[in-house]
Amino acid sequence: MTKKMKNKIIIAGAAVLDVLVCPVDEQIFQKGSVPVETIRISTGGDALNEATILSRLKEDGEPPVYLLTVLGKDQAGQTILAHCQKESISTELTAHDAAMETGVNVVMVQKDGSRSFFTNPESSLRKLSLTHIPERFPEDAGFLCLASIFVSPLLRNGELGEIFRRAKRQGMCVCADMTKCKNQETTEDIREALSYLDYLFANEEEARMVTGKESLEDMADAFWECGVKNAVIKCGGRGCYVKNRELSRQFPAFPGTLCRDTTGAGDSFAAGFLYALSQGKALEECICWANTCGSLATEAVGACEGINNRAQVLERLEEYRKLVPQKTMEIK
Repeated sequence: MTKKMKNKIIIAGAAVLDVLVCPVDEQIFQKGSVPVETIRISTGGDALNEATILSRLKEDGEPPVYLLTVLGKDQAGQTILAHCQKESISTELTAHDAAMETGVNVVMVQKDGSRSFFTNPESSLRKLSLTHIPERFPEDAGFLCLASIFVSPLLRNGELGEIFRRAKRQGMCVCADMTKCKNQETTEDIREALSYLDYLFANEEEARMVTGKESLEDMADAFWECGVKNAVIKCGGRGCYVKNRELSRQFPAFPGTLCRDTTGAGDSFAAGFLYALSQGKALEECICWANTCGSLATEAVGACEGINNRAQVLERLEEYRKLVPQKTMEIK
């Protein structure tokens, strides 16, 4: 099978509905009724966000992305399936459980774009387990990305390691995003799983919590020492920091981004990176796509509302290349 035929991506993780409320502040807990600008239901969840953005980045004729998740057989689950059909996301790897409620999150967005969440830990949000993962992945898949380490407590170090090991046996490129550790886990607790990763995405706070380090270089070193081949630390408005065998350095964000809502920004960053990676792009170009998608995501309220189509991303990508001096993007 040729490399071109193996560029299909599997995104594993959570798929939920988000109830977005924006903007909010402390008075929401002090008054019986508070007017806000936006109350909207949209799709969400780390895996569904990444799959949606990936689907929107693809050219006509490119293969659809696989969504590997678990849903209840309820109205919320049906809404997510309808979204996937509309966005041309393959759900053939999605599991369905009639005894489970599909996750619904309430996302409260403050004026500065920061967020707080109400979540139901007994819903599908945290129920993805090893039993939902196929023994063998589809032959046309060349990339597996777990959308967030720590989202599902059922996927501990051993289970994560087994999932990544299955993908590696098939010659797949293995990636993972991260969320905040839930039980003070450290890199030592997930060392086995990390050792299989070709690319790890973590934001600065997540990396600090799990490594116990303060500087970006020390955080990246901690991941590198666990066997991660490419550690990518997302730094919000400061871009990202990357460490691999050849380099250890920071790359700038898109200048002048207007931040309205950070919901889904990290997922969009990862999706942009993964898309470029699946097209055989060099690391430098993957970073350009990632920072471009991350900046667009923050300029609209909602996890996937900032990125509508490929043409929009390509336009911002050209702006990024003009605004960011090329010498700062050179990999040495």
